[in-house]
Amino acid sequence: MPMLKDPSRKYAAFGRVDLPDRQWPAALIESAPRWLSTDLRDGNQSIIDPMDAVKKQRFFDLLIEVGVKEIEIGFPSAGATEFDFISGLVRSDAVPDDVTVQVLTQAREDLIRTSFASLEGARAAIVHLYNAVSPAWRDIVFRMSKSEVREVAVAGAKVMRDEAAKQPATDWTFQYSPETFSTAELDFSIEVCAAVMEVLAPTPEKPIILNLPATVEAATPNVYADQIEYFCRNLPGRESAVISLHTHNDRGTGVAAAELGLMAGADRVEGCLFGNGERTGNCCLVTMALNLYTQGVDPGLDFSDIDRVIETVEYCNDLPVHQRHPYGGELVYTAFSGSHQDAIKKGFEARETQNDESWRVPYLPIDPADLGRNYEAVIRVNSQSGKGGFAWVLEKDQGLKLPKAMQADFSRAVQNLADEQGRELNAEDIWEAFKRTYHVQTPNKHFQLVDYEESRAADGTRLFAGKIAVDGGEQSVSGRGNGLISSVVTTLEEAFDLDLKVLDYTEHALGTGREARAAAYLMCQSGDRVIWGCGIDEDVATASVRAVLSAANSAVQILGD
Repeated sequence: MPMLKDPSRKYAAFGRVDLPDRQWPAALIESAPRWLSTDLRDGNQSIIDPMDAVKKQRFFDLLIEVGVKEIEIGFPSAGATEFDFISGLVRSDAVPDDVTVQVLTQAREDLIRTSFASLEGARAAIVHLYNAVSPAWRDIVFRMSKSEVREVAVAGAKVMRDEAAKQPATDWTFQYSPETFSTAELDFSIEVCAAVMEVLAPTPEKPIILNLPATVEAATPNVYADQIEYFCRNLPGRESAVISLHTHNDRGTGVAAAELGLMAGADRVEGCLFGNGERTGNCCLVTMALNLYTQGVDPGLDFSDIDRVIETVEYCNDLPVHQRHPYGGELVYTAFSGSHQDAIKKGFEARETQNDESWRVPYLPIDPADLGRNYEAVIRVNSQSGKGGFAWVLEKDQGLKLPKAMQADFSRAVQNLADEQGRELNAEDIWEAFKRTYHVQTPNKHFQLVDYEESRAADGTRLFAGKIAVDGGEQSVSGRGNGLISSVVTTLEEAFDLDLKVLDYTEHALGTGREARAAAYLMCQSGDRVIWGCGIDEDVATASVRAVLSAANSAVQILGD
């Protein structure tokens, strides 16, 4: 069936919230919220093969290492496997003293009792009660009136209160969700939450958690922010409630909705690492936490080894983290485009001379090193790349800092290779192409340096005397010039009738200390062609001699072609 030409016949636009003096658009998020991971419950119930106890334990341990302090560990009434994991985790003393576990239960007496039984012996725990309150669920799913739906929540709260009283040694926190909040009438959600609060009697010192889920994301994130601000303004006893957000990603804006919800007055965010969850997923805690980090706010979560986090999440969920996932994806810090590569390269060069830690690198909103990534994969080369790409790769992989004009010269060889291979070029591809193009460290070249001596004549000129292998045979040669390079050029002109004119010369160290080497680059003219040479050696003078011979080999190759 084709898509409708007039979708308004089938789908109605979501209404606006009457909040003309909304304050959230001017707010800033200046501190981290309380975080709750729902990976072991919401995330687990959304994967094809739910995690077994071993995987759940591994995931729990990861969440502890990352720094999550509130963890929803399961749905106790889902079955014996779930119940046994929860009770085993609690009784094994595996929960650190600064971490609080949470379980979820529908507003049914038997399920609530099962939930409390699974937490017997816990130092502290959150029991999360929910029932759906929106019109579609009231009318279609439950066929209940508003008053009947409110009574379900109140009755569940009473059972929760009484079950908690039976285990006074545990520090209980109550959480209630008017499920489907995002599509319910705001005043009715407030009415139900107020009724639950009346039963549970929270105080500012011992608040209730009211979770306001975008169970199905049905509007733009600004509408959700309006809903949160309206709720916070009009809830009786707001000072005795922690407002929590649980966004889903049906419209692709789960993180944005949670961020705007915090700006609107919420205190807590529920979600999963890398956004796993039902349908299109939950709010991604990694993305949201690192969004704060890039704004100078400590998120309180540690993703300094993000690749290990990804490895564990992929193993436990048996789902891949997308290559373009914010912050964690394999390619999110990688540029293939030439203009992007040039900007990034210049950004890193600028950092070498700046006097503070401020991060100002184009196209990179965060320093990959903060997440345990290196810079080697920041720039990668394919047929879309420019000269800045392979220049970066050569610098990072081999330490070579090619002059700008030489980059342009070498770019033709790289482009031809990329077109020929039809794939991304790796560092080895580029290095081999460089060696072939400039006859560096390759045996099959016309001129090869065997040995040489340099001396100064009485008139101040330099004398070059050496042995050069020419097509397999050695030849003793000599020449005179104003400097070492000019003496080598004169030698080649006189011994081999080679036309070579030096236009420019640069050099730099490769590495530091005793193991340092030198790289020399020579721009020459041979006939009407501009050619380049490169020499690498432990000795800078020898590197310059090799650079002359490199250019000479290119000149001979051009004559041969």
